[in-house]
Amino acid sequence: MGSIISIIDYGMGNLRSVQKAFEKTGYEALIIRSPQEVRDARALVLPGVGAFRDCLKNLEALNLITPVVNSIRAGKPFLGLCLGLQILFSESEEFGITPGLDIIKGRVVRFPDRMVEQQGPAGSSPARLKIPHMGWNTVSIKQRPPCLGDIPDEAYFYFVHSYYVVPQDQGVVATTTRYGVEFTSSIWKDNVVAFQFHPEKSQARGLKILKTFAETAAGD
Repeated sequence: MGSIISIIDYGMGNLRSVQKAFEKTGYEALIIRSPQEVRDARALVLPGVGAFRDCLKNLEALNLITPVVNSIRAGKPFLGLCLGLQILFSESEEFGITPGLDIIKGRVVRFPDRMVEQQGPAGSSPARLKIPHMGWNTVSIKQRPPCLGDIPDEAYFYFVHSYYVVPQDQGVVATTTRYGVEFTSSIWKDNVVAFQFHPEKSQARGLKILKTFAETAAGD
């Protein structure tokens, strides 16, 4: 029957850390690179770090865009991580407007400059927030895709990003997070779930998300 989880290698992901995280949950994860492997996969994971435009160029150069989009539209379980969330959207403003996969209607935008944290110790001045948003932050659950399971509201996860997604349809928003602004930190639509944070770097609760995704994809 082979591996349930297939991690797409397009030259920009922290693939080994994602693979090792799935292995810690008891599920084998294969790293794949060809269009046929994408078509044959039972469940797809698309991680990613770096620039939106480079991601799309790499996927196009490897002839992976069509099989990825067709797999999603066919109902195959799909998990996007960080940049793997952002490229699902219609376009990104990073380095000029770049079209995305347009699976989710909406845009990818940069955090505003000169953001400040409003809440601090009594009598203190608002603190300037750095970009990228890097480190642990909480997620507020708006709806629960299966892989969030019993993860508590306001649990902490690990983030590294300068851009965030703005869906047209608020009905796809699974969680939000506050960092100067309240932004969408995960989405869920049908067979697609994707997170701005890194479950593979988020210790026990991140591993629980990956395990539940694999269990759901396997029908366990």
